[in-house]
Amino acid sequence: MPDDTLGPRPDTPIGWEPELAELRARMALAEEMGGAERVARQHAGGRLTVRERIDRMLDAGSFHELGAIAGKASYTPDARGIAAFTPANCVFGRGTVDGRPVVIAGDDFTLRGGSADASIKGKPKMSEQMAAQFRMPIIRLIEGSGGGGSVKTIETTGRANLPGGLSETTAFDIVADNLGLVPVVALGLGSVAGLGAARLAASHYSVMVKDLSAVFVAGPPVVERLGEPRTKQELGGWQVQLGCGAVDHAVDTEDEAFAATRRFLSYLPSSIWDLPPRAGGWEDAARREEFLISAIPRDKRQAYHMRRIIEALVDHDSMFEIGRSFGRSIITALVRLDGWPVALMAGDPLYHGGAWTADACQKIIRFVDMAQTFHLPIVHLVDCPGFQVGLAAESTAVIRWGVRALGAINQTTVPWCSVIVRNCYGVGGLGHQPVSHLCVRYAWPSASWGSLPLEGGIEAAYRAEIDAAADKQAKLEEIEARLNALRSPFRTAEAYWVEEIIDPRETRRLLCDFANLAAPLRTPGPSRFAMRP
Repeated sequence: MPDDTLGPRPDTPIGWEPELAELRARMALAEEMGGAERVARQHAGGRLTVRERIDRMLDAGSFHELGAIAGKASYTPDARGIAAFTPANCVFGRGTVDGRPVVIAGDDFTLRGGSADASIKGKPKMSEQMAAQFRMPIIRLIEGSGGGGSVKTIETTGRANLPGGLSETTAFDIVADNLGLVPVVALGLGSVAGLGAARLAASHYSVMVKDLSAVFVAGPPVVERLGEPRTKQELGGWQVQLGCGAVDHAVDTEDEAFAATRRFLSYLPSSIWDLPPRAGGWEDAARREEFLISAIPRDKRQAYHMRRIIEALVDHDSMFEIGRSFGRSIITALVRLDGWPVALMAGDPLYHGGAWTADACQKIIRFVDMAQTFHLPIVHLVDCPGFQVGLAAESTAVIRWGVRALGAINQTTVPWCSVIVRNCYGVGGLGHQPVSHLCVRYAWPSASWGSLPLEGGIEAAYRAEIDAAADKQAKLEEIEARLNALRSPFRTAEAYWVEEIIDPRETRRLLCDFANLAAPLRTPGPSRFAMRP
């Protein structure tokens, strides 16, 4: 007689198929999200659903979801079937972007508008933990409060939440820690409030969609109750949030946001334990742009277009600017030189003559910290007449922010190359490169430096001599001519206070040399300091 105690024979068709059928049914319920009506409402508002967003963000077919059937269910009286099911309003898992593994987590606005009433807090927390532990970039698709909850939570739970209480956690410690571990991208893809707004800001790169997104600590109903009626766009539209530096970039469509994310990640390593990858197909490092010989006007009062100079120096189409609408006297961008990813910052004389404002200093701190965190060499095209001066500047604590920027620059250990193209003056001029380690430095013939710009400084230093002259204007011009001859960069080079004065047309070749010299010096691992939110 055959022994049936070992279970059914291999050809028995039943096995665990009933349970697998139930699993498929539960997954199908989860994929319905908030139901057909709410999905249609999402589409009518011009917005994709969270699952559509994930599919468009990741490489085709690469998404592996975790916790797909997590949610809240009610059962039939006999407890054998599901009477109703509300999926968790966080969808997350792993996938790939351009072949590289990433973690992705998205808010489902069709379920309680992304609020905590339909939230399973372990899911967003685990997404952050997975990114940290498995050393993968994390992409947050944010729409709603991101788990922060709504007033109705008091009624649905029967109690009020104590923020950060013992029994509940926002995992914000992990959110903050991840800034020093892995690349973090956050996309605001609708109304983003409260904790959702905090998660958006706690990133290395953040994007809004112009006609769809609004970001605020609290939305219009709360603000109106406090006596300030505002529309969503007036309160937290893209122009507001980009102008103040809370968000880095805004695009016209969600697909453009996904494309920007892919491009941003292409410049960075997967984590601090890796190195930024070199791009193939790089071009001639010795390419010369003839217009550079006259790119800087002889008249110091005349501005010029720094972005045109940057484009001429870096690999074609490799400039990826970050934070263009904030701190506008400084340009920050990820670029490639001979294929190597590099963090580049440059003074922009079109705004405040390139002077460092409080906003510009905040922008510099964040950018330099990111470069340090992810082992990116830094190139600085210097045109800085110093910190911004005047009552408006003093009222923004420019000196405090300026000192913090100088501190961040001088704490860096990554390779650094400075090219002084025009001004380098005052305390702000101290930030043209760190003094903590040997840096590569060049100057163009148009370069000018000193403790104080001659313009304005002469009147202060030579006031008695000018006042005593019969022709005050002639005396001023005489002193200016005398001092201008002395401030020639060649005189500084004689004393070896600047290493090399170069032909501007040779700058690209020298910067590519620097990128190749710096490449083997990049050291994976934690930095002695990391970027903060």
